[in-house]
Amino acid sequence: MIKLIKKYQFFLFCFLVIQVSLHAQVMPRIYDLAQLQKVKNKIKENDKDFQQAYLQLLANAKKALNYGPVSVMDKKEFPPSGNKHDYMSLAPYHWPNPNTKDGLPYIRKDGQTNPEVKLYKDKEYLPELCNQVFSLSLASFYSDNDKYANHALKLIRVWFLDSLTKMNPNMNFSQAIKGENTGRGAGLIDGRHLIKVIEAIGILNQVSMAPAKDVELMQTWFSSYLNWMQTSKNGQEEMKAPNNHGVWYDALRLSIALFTDQKELANKIVLNAQKRLDSQLDANMRFPLEMARTTSLHYSLFVVEAFMKIAKMGEFTQTGLWNYSGSKGQSLKNSFNEIAPYLYQEKNWDGQQIKSFDFSEGVEVLNFGMLQYSCEKCKNYLNKFYITNKSSLPTKLLF
Repeated sequence: MIKLIKKYQFFLFCFLVIQVSLHAQVMPRIYDLAQLQKVKNKIKENDKDFQQAYLQLLANAKKALNYGPVSVMDKKEFPPSGNKHDYMSLAPYHWPNPNTKDGLPYIRKDGQTNPEVKLYKDKEYLPELCNQVFSLSLASFYSDNDKYANHALKLIRVWFLDSLTKMNPNMNFSQAIKGENTGRGAGLIDGRHLIKVIEAIGILNQVSMAPAKDVELMQTWFSSYLNWMQTSKNGQEEMKAPNNHGVWYDALRLSIALFTDQKELANKIVLNAQKRLDSQLDANMRFPLEMARTTSLHYSLFVVEAFMKIAKMGEFTQTGLWNYSGSKGQSLKNSFNEIAPYLYQEKNWDGQQIKSFDFSEGVEVLNFGMLQYSCEKCKNYLNKFYITNKSSLPTKLLF
């Protein structure tokens, strides 16, 4: 009997060690934890370089305390499944056909958003939810105030975990085109915002503000979502996308693989990203499929951002991307050097851009370039940019 008890105690101990080990793996992968801690120390020392950014973050987080909770159940329209737990959205650039009585099938107007998309609140709620959760987690980390963490966790539980309100782990009906389909592979781009939730959980976990049970349940949810991504028709279609869609697909896959401790898969994803760089870049270190868009600066930046986030997460794998170079010189560094002068406004963009470009979109990419490629012009530009663009200040706390 004593031997049986000791054997049970041994197995229980092993189980707990494994659980603690798995839980310890949950950390931010894009935003360097050591760097975040250095910034936190600077804030505590009342360092002037970070105080204004910190106050702006807290102001954002206080507003976020009044946000939501929101859920997929809030949408007025039902998805084709008849189940509101399934996420649904409409393709943003598709409009009623003026040449048919019923307006079907919808036609594409690149860069022009159809206001009908707002009938499906999921597409509106998901990015905002992810932004708020991330902002709250960061505020909790820097202030050591658990009220921000508690609200972030509330938002997460309502959207992902509570049985009455949770989103099913799929996007079968994302970016549907009326008269053509009920969802498509391109719709998986909606899911890129989920990376922020994973980063937020990692940050909260590091300061012991994310309950182990919640972390485990979220790992289970994301494991199911990843399985859907890699096995569903829509997911496999997006996997083959030769443009920014395929890169963001890999960025989200990589984030989930690291979050769920799938190291072998994570390594394969970074290798796949190398192949995407090889195939998507031209001799001028531009992305032809993004240049063909009506908002080509936005999309050229968009794809570089995805590659940079893969590169940062790739530091936790056996494969690198920051300094990778293909057989014809295709590299993330060269593509960054090509687009950077347009982001720090040394040059005027020479491609099509039918909408005014919001230069705050480039702040993260310029920060990565400053750190990874010693871009002094990026640093000088950002110092000036933050002065007149206070809404971008919290980004400073990440780098």
